[in-house]
Amino acid sequence: MLSRKGLIPDDFVLTRLTEDVFQPKLKGRQKKTRFVDKNGSCNVAHTNIREQGRFLLDVFTTLVDLKWLHTLLIFTMTFLCSWLLFGMIWWLIAFAHGDLDQNGDDFVPCVTSIHSFASAFLFSIEVQVTIGFGGRMITDECFSAIAVLIIQNIVGLVINAIMLGCIFMKTAQANRRAETLIFSKHAVISVRNNKLCFMMRVGDLRKSMIISASVKMQVIRKNTTLEGEVIPLHQIDVELDNCSNGIFLVSPLIVTHVIDENSPLYDVSEIDLEGEDIEVVVILEGVVETTGITTQARTSYLSDEIFWGHRFVPIVTEEEGVYAVDYSKFGNTVKVPTPSCSVKTAKEGGLSPRLKREGRLRSTIRHRPPPEGALKS
Repeated sequence: MLSRKGLIPDDFVLTRLTEDVFQPKLKGRQKKTRFVDKNGSCNVAHTNIREQGRFLLDVFTTLVDLKWLHTLLIFTMTFLCSWLLFGMIWWLIAFAHGDLDQNGDDFVPCVTSIHSFASAFLFSIEVQVTIGFGGRMITDECFSAIAVLIIQNIVGLVINAIMLGCIFMKTAQANRRAETLIFSKHAVISVRNNKLCFMMRVGDLRKSMIISASVKMQVIRKNTTLEGEVIPLHQIDVELDNCSNGIFLVSPLIVTHVIDENSPLYDVSEIDLEGEDIEVVVILEGVVETTGITTQARTSYLSDEIFWGHRFVPIVTEEEGVYAVDYSKFGNTVKVPTPSCSVKTAKEGGLSPRLKREGRLRSTIRHRPPPEGALKS
């Protein structure tokens, strides 16, 4: 979401591209299929839906979900079909009453100045759009013509309400506001307040606030139950440290998850993370201050997009009585001393199981060498 055109300055995009050059990457690994793309779209294809008629039960939502080209095509065809339908009805009324043939002075037609289908079609447009050029008008000669006039006006109002409401909802969709809600491209794991934490950064580019903003986080991984059932997309809720009562998203905020016994990352070490098949999904939701519409922005982080032993650099500074945010450093990270073992291993005081299996001679606890006097004694 950060690199979309027109949302952020070019130097910010260049900075993010520079990050990609210098950040460590894993080679020779097959790219995992994402459940949620970086731009927030869900990577799910719905196939073999037999009951397609269910979509017609909610026509308004179906029209809003369509692409703009299809919506405008349906918008145009709806009006044309209604004009043609009632134009045919007005022509049949004139034909049945003899308005097409009679031209005498004493003859009173149902609708004046209708002599062909083209004139009936033009009268249908004038009635439904309420133009009223004055050349054609209805008389009190035919009750059927009066009934058709009433029905066409009601049908025209219903079509206008549905089509204009659909166009308004498409232009004011909540996902448009989500375009200016940005996430850091990478997440980090480091020590904060003597606790190992999973962190990512979120920000809002607009000055108008997101009211009652809240952040949710889930870890999606493959899981096998005790009965042998394989769950390919097992969703595990993650508790956040600084978002329990909502967030005040005026400036960029670092969302923190403390890795403890209840965390799905409790037994994950630095080396385990490299081969772990997990995806962390982050959802930001709130009410748009200017429109009152609820909006939602999403992103996700794969295991190779989580940097162990890094933390985000500060981007908020106080300048001349105001707090300035430097978005060119929004996703920048720096390396910090961080234990490479998992929280579980650190509490048990031993090596991680993966280190034991691979036979790595890498200590998770560094000891200070003894003084020279102790060696002589």
